[in-house]
Amino acid sequence: MARPRKFDEERAVDAAMEAFWTAGYEATSTQDLCEATGLGRSSIYNTFHSKHELFRRALDRYMARRTDELSGLLEEDRPARARVEALLSRVVAEETTGYGDGRGCLYVNTAVELAARDAEVARELERDYARRLEALTAVFESGRRDGDVAADRDARALAHFVMATVSGIRVAARAGAGTAALRAIARTALDAI
Repeated sequence: MARPRKFDEERAVDAAMEAFWTAGYEATSTQDLCEATGLGRSSIYNTFHSKHELFRRALDRYMARRTDELSGLLEEDRPARARVEALLSRVVAEETTGYGDGRGCLYVNTAVELAARDAEVARELERDYARRLEALTAVFESGRRDGDVAADRDARALAHFVMATVSGIRVAARAGAGTAALRAIARTALDAI
């Protein structure tokens, strides 16, 4: 008879997410995961089957949280430009104060580290990108209807542009760009909308 689990699986996924976020997938060893979660190797493998599966669960958790936060921000009752400005301001703030620990964004880090050689992870990133793209496209469509965004602008293209800007801000921050530079990137993007 199998022994019942004596740990909180969701808390273990959260702890693993922090470990992967700090070091990346490749650099996070099974021992690192044991230390982060407080679990033994057998518990990790019996529950999650592999480091890769635990990583996928951690990445899914991260993306769900971040996408929910983005959706909440973009669904606020204010003009489209103000919602996009709030999004970009938040990203700059995260990179200069919130994520100022140098870890960046787990989504962007994973896209750079794994997407080109891990089709499964690439598909998960693509699904999350599509959800964010739809949310931003809806913002720009509402802005076109309300006159806050020029009617001749392509809402989907603007959404792609803002998503690329968000990723660019995150990468620039990792490369050492300071607060003033990140704010200038955000302002330039807003001017281009």
